[in-house]
Amino acid sequence: MKKNTITLINNSTGEKFDFDLIECTRGPKAIDFSKLFERTNIFSYDPGYGSTAGCKSTISYIDGNNSILLYRGIPIQDLVDKYTFSDICLLLINGELPKNNRESKEFELELRHLGFLHEGLINIFKAFPDGAHPMANLSSAVGALSTFYKDYMEIDSDEGYHMMAKRMIAKIPTLVAFSYRNSIGYPYVYPDISRSYVENFLYMLRAFPDGRLGMTLDGEVEIDPLEVEALDKIFSLHADHGQNASTTTVRNVVSTGVHPYAAISAGINALWGPSHGGANEKVLNQLAEIGDVKNVPKFVDRVKDKNDPFRLMGFGHRVYKSYDPRAKAIKSLKDELDKKGIKMNARFSEIAERLEEVALKDEYFIERKLYPNVDFYSGIILTALRIPVSLFTPIFVIGRMPGWCSQVIEHIKSGARITRPRQVYGGK
Repeated sequence: MKKNTITLINNSTGEKFDFDLIECTRGPKAIDFSKLFERTNIFSYDPGYGSTAGCKSTISYIDGNNSILLYRGIPIQDLVDKYTFSDICLLLINGELPKNNRESKEFELELRHLGFLHEGLINIFKAFPDGAHPMANLSSAVGALSTFYKDYMEIDSDEGYHMMAKRMIAKIPTLVAFSYRNSIGYPYVYPDISRSYVENFLYMLRAFPDGRLGMTLDGEVEIDPLEVEALDKIFSLHADHGQNASTTTVRNVVSTGVHPYAAISAGINALWGPSHGGANEKVLNQLAEIGDVKNVPKFVDRVKDKNDPFRLMGFGHRVYKSYDPRAKAIKSLKDELDKKGIKMNARFSEIAERLEEVALKDEYFIERKLYPNVDFYSGIILTALRIPVSLFTPIFVIGRMPGWCSQVIEHIKSGARITRPRQVYGGK
């Protein structure tokens, strides 16, 4: 069967070079430029890699023009509506959803039992100073996990890969909770395996050990089932998202042959940035800056003023040129929780909704395809769920963990060589 090719012509020499076109199961074709430099002594220049595919993957797919996000071929909205986060973890790691309710429960129960930390790792937290950002504590603690699971340097079976992933997914809520409590000088609360994966995380954030594990100074830990359901959906919406900055960082680092947990630690550091996972925290700060719905027109005018550096956080996306499907799901979740009694910050919610209303009608935003993204409403919801602002990005880490683990497994199994981009040199 004849391959589809594309021809590159060097106008200065007249040389022609044919390159194969790769047919994708969805989306545009890709030019196989893997031998470009070898054949032509020329390499491509693509700052930010916006037009470059660095790998082949079957994990998630984004169609930014048509508001589509798929995990293993399944639309994100279908998954969020019908399955739990632990089910989606199983889908990303194993490639299939649980076959029945028993399989779903068994996997979730296994995660609960794997959620405890080695006591030696807990001692590491004691070395971190009070007031450190939980993301700093978290990336260090995940990197330290590689010292406790040295066998993962050489994984030679599917069972080994899956256990590596399950351990990481199970322990990350505990690590996040410990990182937060350490940052504010609170005593640690150990996991409670009688609670579900998501409920247990909230429990570890809120409980106080006073000799009766699970008791707070005011009585039983209060966790509303609606809070658990909402946080489960937020985790699910963040589980994977193609080759974003942090996922690409994870793949680049693991390509060196390093321990998988060290690569994931690098991904956490990449996610920390305000242009990536830290954006929802910035959205909340900006809503506070706007202060009142009557100030929205003034801030919209600032966005349009090319001499004003002000930028509206939570709008626009590198990939989505239409409404982010995760943002639609988050907005629906906000409205649903409001109706069920989980009250949002009324002032922030009103400002956000007015901003969205203006943006969807204003030609400035329409021409530039600036639609709300997943970060726009997520901070408002997390605040309503009594999640501290400093934990917004660590919440993202918990949600993204199954995706990162799946990307690590896929990359190692592909046998891909070490990542080594070229550079356009402009120095002396």
